[in-house]
Amino acid sequence: MSGPTTRVAVTVTFLRQDSPPPSSPIGLPADTVLVRATQPSVPFYRYLYDTVGGPYVWWLRRTLPDSEIAHLLASPGVSLHVLYRHNEPAGFFELDARTAATVNLAYFGLMPHAIGRGLGMALLRACIATAWAHKPRALTVNTCTADHPRALPNYLRAGFTQIRTAREIWDIPNRLGLRIPDHLRI
Repeated sequence: MSGPTTRVAVTVTFLRQDSPPPSSPIGLPADTVLVRATQPSVPFYRYLYDTVGGPYVWWLRRTLPDSEIAHLLASPGVSLHVLYRHNEPAGFFELDARTAATVNLAYFGLMPHAIGRGLGMALLRACIATAWAHKPRALTVNTCTADHPRALPNYLRAGFTQIRTAREIWDIPNRLGLRIPDHLRI
């Protein structure tokens, strides 16, 4: 990476489900709809990623050129699912099923205006049901101390098991303009 960076330290928690959870999905609220984006544009993807991830220092995809994002979105094993509430995006999740054995929940989150409205667990349960429809041997996800504080407890409550944790140091390019919380800076 070129240019100045801000160094941060995070603890990453890796989680896994080896079978679908026994509970049925929580229904989404009546004023919402979950839509698979079949041919999402790069600008729309960046809008979702940046809006949901901005408060949580999601930065890796911001550094990728449009051509790499387009290639990823065109992959038959990658799917993007958008939650709409009152006909506007309220959140999204991205599943990576490029390996037959495992589906990875690559990204998951709500738009800032949708947090605290009772949508998170319902969206997570819908995400898990969508992932298990691929019939993988496992579903994986990771979260970190930069994410929303309810992320890890919600994943555990939804039936994921913690596999391991790792301390990571990230050099986040300052050119991205992200607000870095003080508790992450080193």
